[in-house]
Amino acid sequence: MTGKILSLAFLGLSFAFGYFWYAQYFRWLSCFNELGRCFDAGSGVVYLEQSGPAWLSLAVIAFGTSLYLFWRASKPKR
Repeated sequence: MTGKILSLAFLGLSFAFGYFWYAQYFRWLSCFNELGRCFDAGSGVVYLEQSGPAWLSLAVIAFGTSLYLFWRASKPKR
């Protein structure tokens, strides 16, 4: 039971990290300059190109952990 709850928690984390990847990187993909920066004049925020791989790797790791924990929790115990 604990493994399935942890699996759901990591699945939620993977969705949250995926949203941050979208909001911090993917939305601004065409805006980055040669230095890897994008300035949004409307909100006054500078988005960095390095944030894309960081958020995406966190989302993939959390999703993989979720799949692993769910797989382990669904195996019959001996």
